[in-house]
Amino acid sequence: MQEESDAVSLCSLFAGSESFGIDTRKIREVLGKRELQRVPMAPAYIGGVVPYRGEVLTAVNFRALLDMEDNSAVSCVLVLEDDEGAERFGLAVDEVGGVVTVNRRMLEENPCTLEARGKWLFDGAYKMQTGLMVQLDPKRLRPSRLAETGLFKQCVTGATDASTDRR
Repeated sequence: MQEESDAVSLCSLFAGSESFGIDTRKIREVLGKRELQRVPMAPAYIGGVVPYRGEVLTAVNFRALLDMEDNSAVSCVLVLEDDEGAERFGLAVDEVGGVVTVNRRMLEENPCTLEARGKWLFDGAYKMQTGLMVQLDPKRLRPSRLAETGLFKQCVTGATDASTDRR
């Protein structure tokens, strides 16, 4: 029998056919399909901004973080908040699926062959009946943390990147 402390509920989300999961306790709200307003001069991983409860919410383009081509002007947006509640932001993904409960002990470590950006983004993976579900840590997806790492400056979005250095 699975102990309660070992169980974790993950919200499944997708970029292309790849499956990812975020602990449901870290998700404030799922906004559904939204059109993102692009921000001039922003790095490629900033998908744009969306209105959220009287605020302007910065949305991270998950496809750009994965170095995948942008395929739509409309994305599903999840509202995430860091543990301290200091920074709220959106995560733009292709699709949001259901909630799955997994045993925390079944999390497999990232392979040593994974490149640096993947090691930064991914906590590991769960083996599911349909394939792997890669676990994400929302703290690492915060726009301020992404900027600090320096790993994601050259992301491609399939569109002209306004953040290109002109020195």
